[in-house]
Amino acid sequence: MWSAAREIAAGDVVVVWLTRDYLQPLVITPGKEFNSKFGHYRHSDLVGMPYGSKVGSRKGKGFIHVLRPTPELWTMALPHRTQILYLADIAFITSHLDIKPGSRVIEAGTGSGSFSHSVVRTVGSNGHLWSYEFHEARAAKAREEFERHGMNNVITLTHRNVCKDGFTVEDTVDSVFLDLPAPWEAVEHAKQALRKDRMTRICCFSPCMEQVLRTVNALNDAGFTDITMYETLLRPVEVSHVPVSQPIGDISEKLKQAERKREEKRLQQIAAGKQNKRKRGDGTPLKDQLEEASEVDTAAGERKRLKTNEESDTVVPEPLQGMDLDSSEEAVGVAPSIPLAPSGPPVQIFPSKVNLSKVMPEVRGHTSYLTFASLMPFTPPAETEPSTAAVSPAGAAD
Repeated sequence: MWSAAREIAAGDVVVVWLTRDYLQPLVITPGKEFNSKFGHYRHSDLVGMPYGSKVGSRKGKGFIHVLRPTPELWTMALPHRTQILYLADIAFITSHLDIKPGSRVIEAGTGSGSFSHSVVRTVGSNGHLWSYEFHEARAAKAREEFERHGMNNVITLTHRNVCKDGFTVEDTVDSVFLDLPAPWEAVEHAKQALRKDRMTRICCFSPCMEQVLRTVNALNDAGFTDITMYETLLRPVEVSHVPVSQPIGDISEKLKQAERKREEKRLQQIAAGKQNKRKRGDGTPLKDQLEEASEVDTAAGERKRLKTNEESDTVVPEPLQGMDLDSSEEAVGVAPSIPLAPSGPPVQIFPSKVNLSKVMPEVRGHTSYLTFASLMPFTPPAETEPSTAAVSPAGAAD
């Protein structure tokens, strides 16, 4: 369909990945430029780069990814001329219509070509897609895109009103997809186009329930069976990697320690204030009082910075208690012998982070209803020759 080369060449169609929800198609034309809020890029700078490259802007303040087009990326990036089918509906329709390599399919309502690209990729070079579009300007634009993407040998696009004039093939295709305002008017024409030597299927894409009801009545009248309607909705799930929550007991103990430290600090400030007040009242000159206060503050700061062995928060493991940690063995870097701890229950180690999934409370909005039906193979009754009564010789003589 698109270029299969490793590097980008002039004239290739690429998909520019700007953000997760913002993709843009681009035809590489040397001499032109691509401008976005993520930077300024020249088409000539992209020629020769491998597909999938991360390209920085000329000013160094942004970057883009240049990707090889696929039907999925094209659905997200194509210019909308009509309402399009998205990946969830496309996958569901392709599966239920049993579209596979070598299938022959009819699509009525080309629109923006989203479904067309996926079908062409699925049927391959041995299959074929007949696509019909009522609007002449949209048909011309779609034909231009199909030629640029190299799909002419697999798809036949016709500007035609299939509801009145029917399809250009008869007793040929394996499945029919109708994306029309009034699909019930094309059901009989679709029946004529479907093969009669095997079971075939049809799908109608309708946004309103009134359209579904009229389509179902038309399918019943035309002899279709196994009529079923579906609605495809997406419910995103957000997965995040977050730290493990600490036990309530640990959090409570940390809060108590913080509260004790604040209380100790408050009592120290009160005691220092009382001491300074007594010094100011004993007749000592103000200059001497300030010097003494400065010395007290300096000594307090030194006490905070320097920790004695008694104030150290280091916890000595039980096997090391009672040992001389300043011995010669420790000085030369030889680890002292540590008695093995008695065997006990294994200690459970908790991970530092865990994966959490959160289902979004709202689902993606409704697109359309999908109405499927099957047409059983039809075998015409064998024509029997008229039986001739045997004439006896006696009867002939008479």
